[in-house]
Amino acid sequence: MGEKAAAPGWAFALALELASAAGLACAAPFGGELSPFAEVQQLNAELLGHDSATATLTDWCAAHHLAEPPVIVAHRVTESKPADAQVRALLHAAPDEEIRYRRVALACGRHVLSEADNWYRPGQLTPAMNDALAASETPFGAVVKPLGFHRQTLEAQVLVTPGEWRVPAAVIRQRAVLETADGTPFSYVVETYTRAVLDRP
Repeated sequence: MGEKAAAPGWAFALALELASAAGLACAAPFGGELSPFAEVQQLNAELLGHDSATATLTDWCAAHHLAEPPVIVAHRVTESKPADAQVRALLHAAPDEEIRYRRVALACGRHVLSEADNWYRPGQLTPAMNDALAASETPFGAVVKPLGFHRQTLEAQVLVTPGEWRVPAAVIRQRAVLETADGTPFSYVVETYTRAVLDRP
């Protein structure tokens, strides 16, 4: 399946979130019952407590009624970023082994909840999985779910300041390695969660 054309509203949201990934701090008021810091801490804890970020975001989207149905779509961003020596070491990749890169904006309805940079070892996946990652907007976690993978978190940063009610564009950043059931690393991800996780209907 080919790339979808972005609607003007979605394009604006994606441009805003791409700016956050580049380190350009933006701020917006928030009027929920919990403070932004408390909400972000809650999401961070849920992400750390589960192996699939896709499943966690799906549950978050459903619990906060961000879209009906609460489906996470991975809008692929055309970008190339070869694996450096650190990425290859984390993946235990052989010197001549192919490493593929996929960058996506994960959205629930019109809400772009996160952006993910993903380097993965296609040789550890099935041909059907590789085809889906290359040609569809299915999130990585959903595609590789049959592997029974688990997540090894390397870093989790909460980017919201306690007591501050103005929210930066990026609220959480996590780095993790995904491993198969037997402990073989096959994916390295850097995920930046946006302030859209605090959106409400």
